[in-house]
Amino acid sequence: MENLIALVNRLQRACTALGDHGEESSLPTLWDALPTIAVVGGQSSGKSSVLESVVGKDFLPRGSGIVTRRPLVLQLHRIDEGREYAEFGHLPRKRFTDFAAVRKEIADETDRETGRSSRQISSVPIYLSIYSPNVVNLTLIDLPGLTKVAVEGQPDSIVQDIENMVRSYIEKPNCIILAISPANQDLATSDAIKISREVDPKGERTFGVLTKIDLMDKGTNAVDMLEGKSYKLQFPWIGIVNRSQADINKNVDMIAARRREREYFSSTPEYRHLAHRMGSEHLGKVLSKHLESVIKSRIPGLQSLINKTIIELETELSRLGKPIATDAGGKLYMIMEICRSFDGNFKEHLDGVRPGGDKIYYVFDNQLPAALKRLQFDKQLSMDNVKKLITEADGYQPHLIAPEQGYRRLIESSIVSMKGPAEAAVDAVHAILKELIHKAISETAELKQYPSLRAEVSNAAVESLERMRDESKKATLQLVEMECSYLTVDFFRKLPQDMEKGGNPTHSIFDRYNDFYLRRIGSNVLSYVNMVCATLRNSIPKSVVYGQVREAKRSLLDHFFADLGKKEGKQLGTLLDEDPEIMKRRLSLAKRLELYRAAQAEIDSVAWSK
Repeated sequence: MENLIALVNRLQRACTALGDHGEESSLPTLWDALPTIAVVGGQSSGKSSVLESVVGKDFLPRGSGIVTRRPLVLQLHRIDEGREYAEFGHLPRKRFTDFAAVRKEIADETDRETGRSSRQISSVPIYLSIYSPNVVNLTLIDLPGLTKVAVEGQPDSIVQDIENMVRSYIEKPNCIILAISPANQDLATSDAIKISREVDPKGERTFGVLTKIDLMDKGTNAVDMLEGKSYKLQFPWIGIVNRSQADINKNVDMIAARRREREYFSSTPEYRHLAHRMGSEHLGKVLSKHLESVIKSRIPGLQSLINKTIIELETELSRLGKPIATDAGGKLYMIMEICRSFDGNFKEHLDGVRPGGDKIYYVFDNQLPAALKRLQFDKQLSMDNVKKLITEADGYQPHLIAPEQGYRRLIESSIVSMKGPAEAAVDAVHAILKELIHKAISETAELKQYPSLRAEVSNAAVESLERMRDESKKATLQLVEMECSYLTVDFFRKLPQDMEKGGNPTHSIFDRYNDFYLRRIGSNVLSYVNMVCATLRNSIPKSVVYGQVREAKRSLLDHFFADLGKKEGKQLGTLLDEDPEIMKRRLSLAKRLELYRAAQAEIDSVAWSK
């Protein structure tokens, strides 16, 4: 029994250390799934005395009005031997062996949250663990006492605020309710019974505790209440005899108080038949036994929750990315791996695995041909323009056989105009590659994690594209210039020869510039230019792919990698400037994942041993 409860206590203690209570997380929490016992009662109902009786120590603040102003999560851990001590969640490395100091720290920590002179309440819990050979393994949550009226110094909403706080604990199906009611008051007016009935109408998880039995009026007793005749619960009522104020003032220890309590029930005729199930010792044992049975019944649900949460935590950690390496070599390797991931995404766009690369083919198959077609060589080769260039090329000495210089000028002036479409093709592919860079960056999850690295990689990739564009443009324009610098002689040799070999010498020199002759020259030049245009239509895409697309796939980040190798650890660290909130989130999730994996192993081992 104690192994099961001790396991839950360890898990709850680990949850406490990690703050795994669900307040700041959308993920399910182990804390909420673990059974707990909430102590509920009205002000001055004897809640504190009951808790101290179960623990066997004086450690709770006392006074009038609302003394418990924050939830106190009390985790009891049974140890085999050694000195009793206490630890607070907010002071994890400090052990308290003086329980008067524990009482003072509870009061001080309450004041730190709510204000020393204030009577305000706070829903922020205080976590206290007590290790003792005289306790049973339990987790008890002491809640502020329910009240009906706000006193001076308290807001009017405090009555509802306390009730809402209490409900937030006892509404959970895994919460066992310890309803404390004073025997010297009518159960019909009991705050604890009233609120317990609302959240647990069948009484399936409510334990009724009657306090102050020894303070009832003479001639009255609590037998009907203890036997469940006044108000029936699924579990038998348990009576407690608290220490009197005189005992507290005299510092009567708990061992003596428990002995007096046993003597009271065994020696009082009305309660003698119930004595075997009365008293704080019996209460602790009953709660521990019941807690064990609840834990056993919850094991399958706990396993399911833990397995599901582990998957969710692993998914979330994967989304956040790996933590930053601490040494320079690790940082360099990490940056290189991220860059390779980005480079891989970029290549997948070009290779068709991801969309976008098809736009480059559209440039070659549609934009370039359309741009070449729009050049309208027939207008450039009009008879007036042909005649003008032919005569200008002849100079003072008219050509004798064929106007070769005129041909060259006409061809060159037409071919040079093809530089515009060639440059436009280079720029269009550059724009597409630049767009794919930005897409690949947005698709590389690790780069979202590090804004500075993302900016550096983006700038380096774009700079590489610009260098490739400039080289590609130079090479592509050279294709056009090569066509201008050397004409294909065979083309002209295959043309029909002029029968007059330059004309009849008896005619005027200007007769050779008649319309037929000029039209024939223009036609020959247009045929040659169209042949060159068809050639360039095929060679320009090859040049662009070779100089830009192929180079981008081969060496997009080469310059960046070369510069990266020269950086020191501190400079590398500036590139891995992760958002501190993400770092904090990852650390928190990693700790939770470690907790849940440990819980998985422990609960699985318990389940297999059943």
